[in-house]
Amino acid sequence: MQKSRAITRKSASNLAMAFVLLPKPKRDGMSALYAFCREVDDTGDNEQRPAAERRQLLAEWREDTRLACGGGQPRMAVSRELQPVIRAHHLPFDLFDEIIRGVEMDLDIKRYETFAALEQYCYRVASAVGLLSIEIFGYRNAACKEYAVCLGKALQLTNILRDVHTDARLGRIYLPLEELRRFGVTEKEILQGSYSDRYAALAACVAERAAHYYCLARECLPPEDRRAMVAAELMGTVYWELLAKLRAKGFDVFGPTPTRLSKVRKLMLVARTWWGSAWGLTVP
Repeated sequence: MQKSRAITRKSASNLAMAFVLLPKPKRDGMSALYAFCREVDDTGDNEQRPAAERRQLLAEWREDTRLACGGGQPRMAVSRELQPVIRAHHLPFDLFDEIIRGVEMDLDIKRYETFAALEQYCYRVASAVGLLSIEIFGYRNAACKEYAVCLGKALQLTNILRDVHTDARLGRIYLPLEELRRFGVTEKEILQGSYSDRYAALAACVAERAAHYYCLARECLPPEDRRAMVAAELMGTVYWELLAKLRAKGFDVFGPTPTRLSKVRKLMLVARTWWGSAWGLTVP
């Protein structure tokens, strides 16, 4: 797990932070899964390489992961470290393939016309990760699968709202074009980082959709599996607070300082989530 742990430690992401609540075997399993996701995502986002080259590299990741899932001999270090996790938890290749397909979408698609199209992307890059994660966490009630799908969409929509300005610099607009037209916001305004009341209303609409998925996730989470999903619940809590912070500032993400939670606040959420899980309490 040396390579996977190094990638996880280097990242400082909210997802990697949640692993602290897991026992070591599950923490190692999640580190291997996270390393795979990080490597694949970085491959797709490397704008210094031509799109055709990135597509070929992603195809190589797909084949290497197929070997890992099929009992073959993968050549990439991360795939080799992931293989025992795949075997132990019966992780299906189809979900890894969905993640790679989601990253491939970024090579071809810079705009999404409808929420339905955007949600397919969210499913691939976030919900599929959640579906793999819950197999590592362990669960008793199959309703956890719907929980993972809903929470993944909620987290990704929150990410999209936070990263509108960053994505625009890459020429990407994830907010559905039909919603831009409904609120009278032009693509040019977003690409130029122009904030307005119209944009705030547009973002609030997307935030409501994210909130809807957070609520659905809470409703889907079986009580008997709440403790097993403690890391996922921490992720949900962190991103719910991030969404609230975005809402409090009117969704203005076009300034020089990214919207994020402080390290102190994250540590408080870790402690609160751990305490709630230990005592069987519901985390907000």
